[in-house]
Amino acid sequence: MNPEKDFAPLTPNIVRALNDKLYEKRKVAALEIEKLVRDFVAQNNTVQIKHVIQTLSQEFALSQHPHSRKGGLIGLAACSIALGKDSGLYLKELIEPVLTCFNDADSRLRYYACEALYNIVKVARGAVLPHFNVLFDGLSKLAADPDPNVKSGSELLDRLLKDIVTESNKFDLVGFIPLLRERIYSNNQYARQFIISWILVLVSVPDINLLDYLPEILDGLFQILGDNGKEIRKMCEVVLGEFLKEIKKNPSSVKFAEMANILVIHCQTTDDLIQLTAMCWMREFIQLAGRVMLPYSSGILTAVLPCLAYDDRKKSIKEVANVCNQSLMKLVTPEDDEPDEPKPVAQRHIEPNPDDSTPKQEGTATGGPGASCDSSFGSGISVFTSASTDRAPVTLHLDGIVQVLNCHLSDTAIGMMTRIAVLKWLYHLYIKTPRKMFRHTDILFPILLQTLSDESDEVVLKDLEVLAEIASSPAGQTDDPGAPDGPDFRVSHSELQVPTSGRATLLNPPSTKGLECSPSTPTMNSYFYKFMIRLLQTFSRERKLLEARGPFIIRQLCLLLNAENIFHSMADILLREEDLKFASTMVHTLNTILLTSTELFQLRNQLKDLKTLESQNLFCCLYRSWCHNPVTTVSLCFLTQNYRHAYDLIQKFGDLEVTVDFLTEVDKLVQLIECPIFTYLRLQLLDVKNNPYLIKALYGLLMLLPQSSAFQLLSHRLQCVPNPELLQTEDSLKAAPKSQKGDSPSIDYTELLQHFEKVQKQHLEVRHQRSGRGDHLDRRVVL
Repeated sequence: MNPEKDFAPLTPNIVRALNDKLYEKRKVAALEIEKLVRDFVAQNNTVQIKHVIQTLSQEFALSQHPHSRKGGLIGLAACSIALGKDSGLYLKELIEPVLTCFNDADSRLRYYACEALYNIVKVARGAVLPHFNVLFDGLSKLAADPDPNVKSGSELLDRLLKDIVTESNKFDLVGFIPLLRERIYSNNQYARQFIISWILVLVSVPDINLLDYLPEILDGLFQILGDNGKEIRKMCEVVLGEFLKEIKKNPSSVKFAEMANILVIHCQTTDDLIQLTAMCWMREFIQLAGRVMLPYSSGILTAVLPCLAYDDRKKSIKEVANVCNQSLMKLVTPEDDEPDEPKPVAQRHIEPNPDDSTPKQEGTATGGPGASCDSSFGSGISVFTSASTDRAPVTLHLDGIVQVLNCHLSDTAIGMMTRIAVLKWLYHLYIKTPRKMFRHTDILFPILLQTLSDESDEVVLKDLEVLAEIASSPAGQTDDPGAPDGPDFRVSHSELQVPTSGRATLLNPPSTKGLECSPSTPTMNSYFYKFMIRLLQTFSRERKLLEARGPFIIRQLCLLLNAENIFHSMADILLREEDLKFASTMVHTLNTILLTSTELFQLRNQLKDLKTLESQNLFCCLYRSWCHNPVTTVSLCFLTQNYRHAYDLIQKFGDLEVTVDFLTEVDKLVQLIECPIFTYLRLQLLDVKNNPYLIKALYGLLMLLPQSSAFQLLSHRLQCVPNPELLQTEDSLKAAPKSQKGDSPSIDYTELLQHFEKVQKQHLEVRHQRSGRGDHLDRRVVL
């Protein structure tokens, strides 16, 4: 510093003392400056006051010499003390040089800067609030200072500033938020602690409504919640807890939509505390905001669904996620099924429902149809658009939701509980919004069929509920159900439509193969027949699934849907099946279910007497397909008490190729005859006079069997027939009463027998072709 330079009104002694390396001498100089400034204040000499402050700032505080900088800092503090309440007029000139020294390399000088600013702020009090941002910015840097003395000094200044903000009602929150939003993403532990402490103070001030600006800092708060320091995490938990209390108190003023994306992101984090906290917030948001959250459903489901499969180590997260899932599901109501746009006039007179089975792209706020379904779905805020509670009523768009559900169901690594939750969602959507959901059915259908192979019975049951709802929902009724896609469908478009009439023709030979047997009831829709076709295709491709789960699946479908329709449609489809081996296997499976399952009790009673046109119609339909398996055909005749026709069929068995498999099926039939289902048949053996064909049919089976346990079983049964010598001769049979249990007179059994012979001839030709080539054909089902 130039000793000859004029520093007036500072005297040479003051200048010399300010530059001294000893603190005591600099302190004496400060006292002189304080006295000098007081005199200027008394004289109202603002020019000299500004000159003193400028000199201390430019020539000392911002000097290159360290001792001069220290002198300038203490001098500026002395000026502030002297100015008292008038210091507010010169705060910018007083504060800026001090804040510059916060960046000094000398830790001792940074400490003196803290001390000087403390004195300036203490005097000015509320007058410093217009300069709060620069003070906060400087303090946030010192909060992470490596020197403990500097850090201690900054903490004193920080507490003083917090007291001033708490006491004042003039704090500029709007101007402060951008700085807070920027600094909240600091990775420094001390800086984070500093930020959290300030947020906690601001939340506690009644006149400051930080809740309005929560969307701008919420993401940063969750970032800090993941800090390695336990103390910081605890502080952040407290802050978030305070915010959540305020949200519950004043839900009407909360910007739920603007924060939904942030919660979705943090609900997917790997940090347990962050995930649990975000999930708790999400639960409250859904319950408090209600339908405002619907536009974010796909993102919420992306975050929530995987948590439902957590084990006991994350039990808390799982429980909260389950509440979120249930609460979100309740927000979907039948009103959400209203059409998004008016239906064209040309369609209104045809069908009152505006939706058809063709998926239509919906405008969605939760991601386009090409978005990924993995953890990145919802990982960016741009995935969603915000919704406002003040705008039009929320419209439920299903594109994003269905995409998320489809992806989770397709993920083989996903947990069982998640898969169940996905299926519950699909079922719920089909119940509440069937018209909108049927636009997506063609996309969902393949994965729903694939899910039938799931290892969990509970998953399969839920899957069947969804498929049953699809097949029976009135929303699926269309004039044009659409031709099935893919090369596996070999029947014409017309053959797949559900006919509206034609039952009366079923008792006569069909003119169009299988078409007359299509199901026709008001409870089924166009998807029912498609479902049956796809299900049989699945069984054909996956024989292990048929063996392990086939009966279980079909029995459950009979409970969920109409058992008659299930068997009617499957028989119709199998009638056109080109893979005869599969047709025989499938018919055997269906027959076993029909004869043994408690779920089919009512259907068995319907078939037992063939008293109605419907029952005769069903028998004819089943019979034509049952012909793929001779033994099952006989068992069907036994069930329907068509004993004469059963006898005629057994007579034809002499022309068939008797194999081990064939004899095994005869053996199983004998075992079935001994079961409770055929109790009525065994009792009819007491009436020899009116049931001769029953006895002859059973003797026919006996003659087919080798000397086996089944032979002995049936032989012993026939020995119990009273007066077997009373078996009628051919002549006496002509005079037998018409009430005997033979065949239904309204059915053309001659044609049925011819159909049986034709089918068996086809099977024989296929077997010969296979044996001739020496290989086994693995033909796909062609329906």
